[in-house]
Amino acid sequence: MADLKEQVARPESEKRTVDPVGGQAVIEGVMMRSGETVSVAVRRPDGKVALDKKRYVSWTKRGHLWALPVLRGAVVLVESLVLGYRALSFSARMATEEETDQGSVFSRILSWLTLPLALVLGLGLFFYLPMMVTTWLGVQGGVTFNLVDGVLRLGVFLAYLYGISRWKEIRRLFEYHGAEHKSIFAYESTGRLDPEEAKAYSRRHPRCGTSFLLIVMLVSVAVFLFLGRPDSLADRLIRLAFVPVIAGLSYEMIKLSDKQRHTWLGRLVVAPGLWLQGLTTREPDTGQLEVAQVSLRAAVDDTVPFGTTTWDPRDLLDRDTAPEQASQVAAG
Repeated sequence: MADLKEQVARPESEKRTVDPVGGQAVIEGVMMRSGETVSVAVRRPDGKVALDKKRYVSWTKRGHLWALPVLRGAVVLVESLVLGYRALSFSARMATEEETDQGSVFSRILSWLTLPLALVLGLGLFFYLPMMVTTWLGVQGGVTFNLVDGVLRLGVFLAYLYGISRWKEIRRLFEYHGAEHKSIFAYESTGRLDPEEAKAYSRRHPRCGTSFLLIVMLVSVAVFLFLGRPDSLADRLIRLAFVPVIAGLSYEMIKLSDKQRHTWLGRLVVAPGLWLQGLTTREPDTGQLEVAQVSLRAAVDDTVPFGTTTWDPRDLLDRDTAPEQASQVAAG
C-alpha cells in the first residue's frame, strides 16, 4: 500500500505532468474540473453512470484583473461555490432519476435562492455567531476579543464537521470524497484509471479543499486582529466584508504551501488539513472509485463528448489509451 508520506514527498522528477484537476464529492458521485472542462459523474439507481461534461473558462483567465494575487482567491472561491452547487443539483436529479421542469419559473427561482441562502447561513454560523458569543461573554480588548472569537469559530467549525459526519447520508458523501482523492493520487502517479489500483492510495490528500477551510479559520484570526473589537453594527458588517479578503489570503497560502510541500514548512502547513480529512473522508468501495474515475477521465480526456450521457463505467475505464494532459493534479 502506498504510504502517504512517500506520496507527498515524491521528488518532482518522478512525478507525472498532468493538467490541474480539482474535485468535489456530490450525491452518489464526484465532480472533477481540469483546465476548461467540468465533469460530474453520478451512479444512477440502475447501476449505470450519468455523466455531465461542460466547458467553463475561469474568470481568472478572462482578464488580468481577476488573476491578481488575493483577488483571484476570492474569484476561485465564488466559482467553486457556483460550480459545486450546480454539480450537487445535477447529482440529486440523477441519483434519484427525478424528472423536473428546469424551465419553470418556480424551479429557477428556487435554484438561484438556495446558494445565497447557504452563504448567509454559513457566514452566520462560522463568523457572526462566534463574534456575538464573544460579545455576550463580555471579553474586552481587541487582541483578547479576536483570540477568543477565533477559538470559538474553530470550535464551531470542528463541531459542525463532527456532527454531520455522524449522519449516514453524509458518511456516504465522505466516501466519495475519499474516492476522489484516491483517484487523483493514482492518476497523478501512474496515469492509469484502475479502481483496484487506486485502493492502495491514501484518501487524505495534501491539496484538499478541507485544508483551505481550516486555513480560512486561522487566517481570519490574524486579519480580525487588525480590526479590533467590533463595538457597533458597522464594525460587525466590516468584519463580514473582509471574508472575501480572508479567502483570497488563504488561497495564496495554499498555493505557497503546495510549492513548498517537500520542505518541512510545507508539510507543517498541510498537516492540520490531513488530520481534518480523518473526518471528511471515508474509505470508498470499488463502485465509488469507478464513478470518481469516470468523472476524472471525462475531465482530462478530450475524446469524451460534451453534454449529458450515460455510461457503463468499464466502457470508459477500459480504453486502451491513457488520457493525455499536462501540469499538476490538485485535489478538492
